[in-house]
Amino acid sequence: MALSKKLAAEFIGTFWLVLGGCGSAVLAAAFPDVGIGLLGVSLAFGLTVLTMAYAIGHISGCHLNPAVSIGLWSGGRFSLAELGPYVAAQVAGGIFGAAILYFIATGQAGFDPSAGFASNGYGEHSPGGYSMTAALLTEVVMTFMFLMIILGATDKRAPQGFAPLAIGLGLTLIHLISIPVTNTSVNPARSTAVAIFQGDWAISQLWLFWLAPLFGALLAGIVYRWFESDDES
Repeated sequence: MALSKKLAAEFIGTFWLVLGGCGSAVLAAAFPDVGIGLLGVSLAFGLTVLTMAYAIGHISGCHLNPAVSIGLWSGGRFSLAELGPYVAAQVAGGIFGAAILYFIATGQAGFDPSAGFASNGYGEHSPGGYSMTAALLTEVVMTFMFLMIILGATDKRAPQGFAPLAIGLGLTLIHLISIPVTNTSVNPARSTAVAIFQGDWAISQLWLFWLAPLFGALLAGIVYRWFESDDES
């Protein structure tokens, strides 16, 4: 598959993740009387990945996330030569998704993206008031487990055809656990996209939502390679 087609697929997939996941949080989470709440937003993020895994998994691998690309690289499943272009396509797709969401949301009188816009944060900007240390640990561990699920579900020894279900449900569970702590990132592209439109504290705290997911993903790739080492030898 040509790299240009892979990058286009990653752009579209990350666009859908941000529009679907963050859109559910911005537009539907607290909608009067029929808001979907934390459970609905968690499910929405899982569904974006599940649907795109079936739609573009055979084209690009459906990473949709710089941390996933880093984890797959460290796990020996992805080429270093394609890492930079993948990350660029994911960030660009995420920003485009956030831009579409912004224009939809501002169609409602009084909407103010500076109030949050589904951004990730810690301290006073954590939904539950959790500290920077708690946020850092949460994002490292959640991303580590997300990559362990991805690497395991896509292993050639795993049951075939079920990886999108495991990955989508895994991301749903991660959101159920960590929305109160950080609003759940585990994805630097998702965090960057909405932070640009929030435009204030989300930008200043964005470093954590790159550092922690990338570290957790890198570690997961190393650990999963250890699980595979006996078979390789």
